[in-house]
Amino acid sequence: MNQSGNKKLSQKDFVLLSAPLMAAYRAIENQRNDRLFYDPFAAKLVTPEAEAIALEDPEEDGRAYLAVRTRFFDDFLLSFAHVAPQVVSLGAGMDTRAFRLNWTEGTKYYEIDYPEVLNYKDAILKDMPTTCHRYSIAIDLTDYCWVQQLLQQGYDKSIPSVWLLEGLLYYLSDSEVHALLNTIMDLTTTGSWIGLDLLNQLCKESTYDEFYHGYFHSGFDNPEELLATYGWKAEVLQPGEEGANFNRYIHPFPPRNHENVERVFLIKAKKII
Repeated sequence: MNQSGNKKLSQKDFVLLSAPLMAAYRAIENQRNDRLFYDPFAAKLVTPEAEAIALEDPEEDGRAYLAVRTRFFDDFLLSFAHVAPQVVSLGAGMDTRAFRLNWTEGTKYYEIDYPEVLNYKDAILKDMPTTCHRYSIAIDLTDYCWVQQLLQQGYDKSIPSVWLLEGLLYYLSDSEVHALLNTIMDLTTTGSWIGLDLLNQLCKESTYDEFYHGYFHSGFDNPEELLATYGWKAEVLQPGEEGANFNRYIHPFPPRNHENVERVFLIKAKKII
């Protein structure tokens, strides 16, 4: 995959580009007869630059992974939303789940991301109805004022919640990941759920795909241990494994006891402490 003009972007500019780029991949998936999810809004959010990059990308495995990841977290959210009436999506990007999924009545759905991202999305989808109460919190996640804004918008940390950190943590440093997970631990009660994806250390350092090289800043070889530190009991899958293939990503990673393998993890975890 090549960046537009082969120009190396700043970290923030790359993250800002990734939001409409993920929408472009979802729009491509939505056109398939065997699509893994229905997203009629994705195409509305695609920028010309993101569309050009997505259409030039020859990596079928990459597209399959992103489709599987989207479906995995769709299923995750809907599985637990009925027991946790508040959902928090950190680094929400151009995600449209607040609009396209059928939410339990009364669900509060909080989206938090850069102002450049959410203001753009809000302007385009402002007239689209939702089955949840959607709250848009436009702020840089490294500015921990987002916590205060979340609470001011009615988030109640005394009742269960569902958190989504899709395509987020590997853009943060190890210390930023730990700080964020510690903050989420303080905001969640027993019985809450969290969904996230992680890279292992070797994948973080990979030079296989020049498009992403240099933009990933954290990798964790033992997600179960990482999440247990903050009170979560995790179920960890790799794309291709049962529950994370949907008959699309059919080439599983080697077992985790094999060394020197670049790995991606899809994770759902329950707060037990």
